[in-house]
Amino acid sequence: MFNDFIEFVQNLYSTKSFIPLHAPNFNGNEKKFILDTIDSTYVSSVGKYVVDFEKSIERYTGAKYAIATINGTAALHIALKLSGVEKDTEVITQSLTFVATCNAIRYCGAKPILIDVSRGTLGLCPKKLQFFLEENCEVRDDGFCWNKLSNSRILVCLPMHTFGFPVELDEIEKICSKYNIQLIEDAAESLGSFYKKSHIGNIGKLSIMSFNGNKIITSGGGGMILTNDEEMATKAKHISTTSKLAHEWDFVHDEVGFNYRLPNINAALGLAQMESLQKNLDSKRSIAKSYQNWGDDNDFEFIREPEDTQSNYWLNQALMIDKEQRDAMLKITNIEGVMTRPAWTPMHILKINHDCQIGTMENTEWLFDRLVSVPSSAILHG
Repeated sequence: MFNDFIEFVQNLYSTKSFIPLHAPNFNGNEKKFILDTIDSTYVSSVGKYVVDFEKSIERYTGAKYAIATINGTAALHIALKLSGVEKDTEVITQSLTFVATCNAIRYCGAKPILIDVSRGTLGLCPKKLQFFLEENCEVRDDGFCWNKLSNSRILVCLPMHTFGFPVELDEIEKICSKYNIQLIEDAAESLGSFYKKSHIGNIGKLSIMSFNGNKIITSGGGGMILTNDEEMATKAKHISTTSKLAHEWDFVHDEVGFNYRLPNINAALGLAQMESLQKNLDSKRSIAKSYQNWGDDNDFEFIREPEDTQSNYWLNQALMIDKEQRDAMLKITNIEGVMTRPAWTPMHILKINHDCQIGTMENTEWLFDRLVSVPSSAILHG
């Protein structure tokens, strides 16, 4: 079975050489725009490409404001701080996520609460969220949701759209509203994904994206904060640029800020990449369909986009029957030069998170034992 899969992937990518998990395509204006930044000398955090990149993301996603940052983790850090996350507060997130989600919570001095995911979406499970809140939390007279076990305020719920598959946003938003918890979407992997015809990132008050080298488009590094709230946008821009007050020559900073602004040279790369975004998306949906059709013919299951959503299929996921089969696939494919990877080690398993309060994790552990990411680079012609 694995040899047949390897042959299929080699035919899909028309090569028997090493096939990476996800490689960027540079076949547009990337060199032209980068050389333009070099010629302008504006290669750092000031320059027209940063603004133009932000505007292109606003137009595509429908968000009113986009604020560019050096990476997605920095964007998460700022979004959490804007939401009041600080020492002795808590943030609910899912255990099946990349470690940056929990790291950003820790940067604020807060503690993650780890909840199970849904097998259908791979993201935060609304039923498990509801159960945890009913069993452990209450909204007190001050209007905040309090964790009765830790006696800490729960300020934010931070679901992650895993591998570009949208979570059940309506249900999660409804639950958060009932408990006065702010919703931030970790959409790091989800540019080009839609929930009920609305681009991901427009349900929560804030959301973030990543443009790391392995994402659907890349600016080398790079992240983005999205919001429809003008005050939030202004504050995000301010504290991500060292909280410096505008002045003709003087250096005055009115609060502790962060040097998180995306450099102009990275934004130039990202802006050029945006020109190929739709081609990337079309290719990746075609690749996903090819995997699914092959899987249907070979008794090999692949994860499909949930109902009422459109996934960018950033990384396609094969679903093995158990951990033994997962490990066998990982070993054989990588030996043969077809790069595959397991899902991230769940956050509740990592020692760095053993102090976290967690819910039941049967879906997270079931998926971790079975998911395999397979090569998903877009194939562009011309």
